[in-house]
Amino acid sequence: MATVVIGYVPKPEGDAALLAGIEEAQRRSARAVVVHAMLDHEEDEPAYVGEVRSVLDHSGVDHDLRVLDRGVEASDGLIGVAEEVEAELIVIGLRRRSPVGKLILGTNAQRVMLDAPCPVLTVKPRAGRH
Repeated sequence: MATVVIGYVPKPEGDAALLAGIEEAQRRSARAVVVHAMLDHEEDEPAYVGEVRSVLDHSGVDHDLRVLDRGVEASDGLIGVAEEVEAELIVIGLRRRSPVGKLILGTNAQRVMLDAPCPVLTVKPRAGRH
């Protein structure tokens, strides 16, 4: 079965990636694997992980949610999971940037796009959502 790997962060760009990734999984009749790297200040699994799990459960797609240990670089974890499951596609969210910031992409996003073993779909939150 084909697999779509989705990078999730608890921000509007993460929500955009989650929804776009689910749509891609549905379109491709694929499995969705959501990857979230724990933030350094998070002790236990945060409540928003349960919300992500609920969205996945209601999506109707076969899915897996992987929460990486603190200290694991998000880009490394995402690429590693994509290689492990032989992903057909990776979906990540990008945030809007200032004109100067547009010259430099976020480090994690850039690393994923350059080192991914498959195509990468980047999405932005819809205008008006912050």
